[in-house]
Amino acid sequence: MKKLKMGIIGVGRLGYEHACNIATRVPGAELVAICDGNLDRAKEVAEELGVPSVYSDPKEMCANPEVEAVAIITNTASHVDMIRIAMDAGKHVFCEKPLAENVEKCLEAEKIIAAHPDLTFMLGFMRRFDYSYRLAKKKIENGDIGKVILVRCYSQDPISIIKGTLEYAPRSGGQFIDMSIHDIDLLRWLTESEPKNLWAIGGCFEFKQYKDWDDGDNVACMLQFKNDAMAFFFAGRAAAHGSHVETEIVGTRGTLRIAAVPTDSMLEVMSEHGVCRECYQDFVSRWHDAYITELEEFCDCVQNGRPASPSVVDGTNSTKIAFRCKESFLKNEMLPMD
Repeated sequence: MKKLKMGIIGVGRLGYEHACNIATRVPGAELVAICDGNLDRAKEVAEELGVPSVYSDPKEMCANPEVEAVAIITNTASHVDMIRIAMDAGKHVFCEKPLAENVEKCLEAEKIIAAHPDLTFMLGFMRRFDYSYRLAKKKIENGDIGKVILVRCYSQDPISIIKGTLEYAPRSGGQFIDMSIHDIDLLRWLTESEPKNLWAIGGCFEFKQYKDWDDGDNVACMLQFKNDAMAFFFAGRAAAHGSHVETEIVGTRGTLRIAAVPTDSMLEVMSEHGVCRECYQDFVSRWHDAYITELEEFCDCVQNGRPASPSVVDGTNSTKIAFRCKESFLKNEMLPMD
């Protein structure tokens, strides 16, 4: 099978994970170029992974005729510019979430992608590619739990990484766009509907500096969808036990629950402290397999000319919802989506 020759822009924490996956774990891909504003970092990763071409300028990398597709793993504010550079150079694009830092930029991205109908674009909402979530989606589609009544999403980052979280928080866009957008995408995907009303609440329970950024360290939102499904999501930044993402789907004929205990094994440790199951300590470990599967899907879409999903419109719609959540949070009132 012909491998898709890919370049990657950004090899920070998540970019490095993607680079390793493209180079060693995705059968349909070959990593041929690395670009990072920190050229020394790019060289370091390239040497480790045996990648021949290294750049600090994305335009130079995208001008390389060997590169057929580009993975964009940069800061959110640069995504649309990177998409334009890559697609104008004739490259297929995989881009990490969120699509952009505001709705206007999302709409700009839609125009860029529409101008290149021969190229594949895919957005990195990796939770859709986690085995458990894909199985739940299939059961919903099969009618195994009847009609979806309620979806509850619960996401917490570990307190162990709070230093980096606080450093990034002022330019992250806030909890709803940076963290909850994953849950927002899941809600749209699992209910196959769009929200019509929402009410977001929250506060600065542990880290008061979030108030300076018109944000909260723990936030939540209740949503009513156009098909009458109900939903709730919670996002927190200071879980003592580790990285915790849990989802429950309640239907008229049954309930699905994913990762009520955030652990990667059935191992139980019995000691003087009682019975313990160890939790994931970072999001990269939790979604390791999903990151691989989404890139496998991207490569297959390119090779077979299939439309990719999540699409740019998924990115725009989720961003619209996230910013409406923030508006509701700041006004402390329920708001319609339209």
